[in-house]
Amino acid sequence: MINSSGFATRLQKVIDFYDETASGFAEKIGVQRSSISHILSGRNKPSLDFVMKILHTYPEVELYWLLNGKGNFPPDQIKTTGNPNSESTLKDEIKSKKEIADSAIEKIVIFYKDGTFKSYNP
Repeated sequence: MINSSGFATRLQKVIDFYDETASGFAEKIGVQRSSISHILSGRNKPSLDFVMKILHTYPEVELYWLLNGKGNFPPDQIKTTGNPNSESTLKDEIKSKKEIADSAIEKIVIFYKDGTFKSYNP
């Protein structure tokens, strides 16, 4: 069984880690703002769908940690580096990967050694 107050604390940690507001976080994972509010306040327990939306949007979040508090968050890479700016660097890298993944491909161009090329529009 999920400890609701513990889950709410971990959810808040995820929201804070990604520098999101509750509204922005709700929009990114595709739920209503009230869902976040009700879970953070302890009024409601998270549904499986809610948890899966978090994991789909933020794959760096470990399921076992989110549900039970056992495991690591933020990811281990932050804790093992000696660089004091490593947390912000990892955040930037994660955001960059998400922006690339969310971008639509407009055109693919293949250049050949003989100077010719082919262009594809998906």
